[in-house]
Amino acid sequence: MDECDVLVIGSGSAACSAALRAAKGGLKVLVIEKTEWLGGTSAMSGAGVWVPANHAAAEAGIADSREDALTYLRHVSPEGWAGKEDALWSAFVMAAPDMLRFLSGSTPLDFRLVNEPDPFAEAPGGKLYGRMVSPRPLSRRILGRFAARLRHSTLPHSFTYQEVVDLDLYHHPIRAGFKVWPRLLWRWLTNSGGQGTALMTGLIKGCLDAGVTFRLGTRAVTLLQEPDSRITGAEVESDGRRTKILARRGVVIATGGFEWDAEMRLRHFPGAFDRIGSPRSNEGDGQKLAASVGAQLDRMDQANVYPCLPTRYQGQPHGLPMTFQAEPHSIVVNRDGKRFVSENDFNIGEAIDARRADGSPANLPCYLIGDHRFLKTSLPFRWYASYERDWVRKADTIGGLAAELGLPAVALEETIARWNDFCAQGRDADFRRGENGWEDYKAHGPENRLKPIDKPPYVGMTINRSILGTKGGARTNERAQVLRPDGSIIPGLYAAGLAMANPVGTRAVGAGTTLGPNMTWGFIAAETILQQNR
Repeated sequence: MDECDVLVIGSGSAACSAALRAAKGGLKVLVIEKTEWLGGTSAMSGAGVWVPANHAAAEAGIADSREDALTYLRHVSPEGWAGKEDALWSAFVMAAPDMLRFLSGSTPLDFRLVNEPDPFAEAPGGKLYGRMVSPRPLSRRILGRFAARLRHSTLPHSFTYQEVVDLDLYHHPIRAGFKVWPRLLWRWLTNSGGQGTALMTGLIKGCLDAGVTFRLGTRAVTLLQEPDSRITGAEVESDGRRTKILARRGVVIATGGFEWDAEMRLRHFPGAFDRIGSPRSNEGDGQKLAASVGAQLDRMDQANVYPCLPTRYQGQPHGLPMTFQAEPHSIVVNRDGKRFVSENDFNIGEAIDARRADGSPANLPCYLIGDHRFLKTSLPFRWYASYERDWVRKADTIGGLAAELGLPAVALEETIARWNDFCAQGRDADFRRGENGWEDYKAHGPENRLKPIDKPPYVGMTINRSILGTKGGARTNERAQVLRPDGSIIPGLYAAGLAMANPVGTRAVGAGTTLGPNMTWGFIAAETILQQNR
């Protein structure tokens, strides 16, 4: 039987944050990863990290506080969530700044501020700048023998997050490349990457330097539990063999979401579905392990939902997260042919995923509708659309397009006529597209907010639910300890990241409200182990 102090299941940002903090606290830590690739969903991400009251903002003279962040969370989170989640929101805002400072001091990561506002910047406690950070590029070579084992992404990780924003890579990829070609050449020569590549390179390097052991191709199949219900390790499978790992101080579940388990996804996310943008290893292992020892699973209908373009990953159809739904000369409509959200709303995924009281979809299937000018706004869009040749439909009339898509023609014609009137007036009276701080920033200027749909041929395509990671899992307390349905603690078991019942959920309060909280909850889990579990 192998032994360690802390067993971490998974190798993404939440897992490595937990592993690093525990190792820096003097514990022997083993991280197991069921695939042959390190980094999980985080390695594929854009690595936007939302951390309020962070040290980078303070050093830049930007005013923020934990109190402001908590006020913001309380005002913008879904109605009725405070009863369950307020203690976790408080724990997050208290720990997040410490987490980021710890990672900055314990890894090669160099976090820099990103010029992006809170999506609800006008709400009490909201900020137009200072809460979004992302790492500078790092060379994979610093990982030694693990350099070739870092998971690759569908995103262009030769660029940093800020470069993608500043250079408008989606609309002007060739111009962007020419502008920074010396940097791109140097990164290619040094095997360096930004975004999720940099984030996970830095985290893994920090873990290795702290003495953390990584074991690939090792899947946890059963949790070991004492008669008094304490979790003491896991039985794992590797190369067809089963062995046991004893974890003296605790087990941290950080295995990601369950979106690639078809049965679980269909049960919790019924209705029309487009694509998944995460690793295929996100099959709900952690949720199943937690449930097997009596944990309460909660928030299983929550996810990081965002539009995805079709692409290929490791030879299979995949989703590429991209903001293509807010282009000029286009709108988004539901199955009734009606608009239901501002196309620039960062939380358009929440609107697409809206449910009725019985849990059935309120808007699905959904469609993006535009005229031929929509197709001219982005070369990358046309490239990725070619992966699904029947995805984009065309017609010479609105009625013909409605027939192609199965939409009510009269309703669609009325919706487009209303939109065109808004464009003539210069204001979206229904959803105020492009007017708040976030939408104004993302619209790249007022000239791109409202453009009519009146030049045939017309185009349309599905823009249904796409998932970058589910956010449901084991219910935890504010110390990341896993709970039973009666609220009692399962001793020795912790959960973090997408494997826990996420206290933020589908509604993003910042562009980085997956990674920021994920790493913070990994950090909190390790802090709890170090402080309370002796």
